[in-house]
Amino acid sequence: LDVTLELLRQGRAREVLATDISAAMLQRGRRKIPAAWRDRVRTALADARALPLPDHSVDGVTIAFGIRNILPRKDAFAEAVRVLTPGGRLCVLEFGTGDERIWGGLYRFYLRHVLPGVGRLISKDNKAYLYLSETIQAFPPARQLAAEMRAAGFERVYHLPLLSGIVQLY
Repeated sequence: LDVTLELLRQGRAREVLATDISAAMLQRGRRKIPAAWRDRVRTALADARALPLPDHSVDGVTIAFGIRNILPRKDAFAEAVRVLTPGGRLCVLEFGTGDERIWGGLYRFYLRHVLPGVGRLISKDNKAYLYLSETIQAFPPARQLAAEMRAAGFERVYHLPLLSGIVQLY
């Protein structure tokens, strides 16, 4: 619910329905909600490909560091189109592929060799950070993801590289 809290903090939302496919993530996130905002946040266990919302009912949909875990992505994009009001906005924050010239091979080296090792030391979970590395490397470049969004029905699609393209905002 970090994005939810930031939307409320910036005054960008009056009410937020925060969903996640993981009950544990929702539980952790609920503990972060300040008492003053609890009446403005609802949570629901839900798959991004089947949101518990009526057609054309929300002004915005966000997903942070999760679209790479949803397959097929086109189903999640189609669902966002379904629930958004006309003129509504989808914002996706996701790791980049590191294909930009400034990082290139260095980022790929980090993903393949450093991230899994550091993750193993910190979390004692051999698979979690290897999975993160693999999903980032398998993720399409920004232009391709933008094309997928257009194919789903989004009209004005653009992406903004952050941290020299290590993160992308769509």
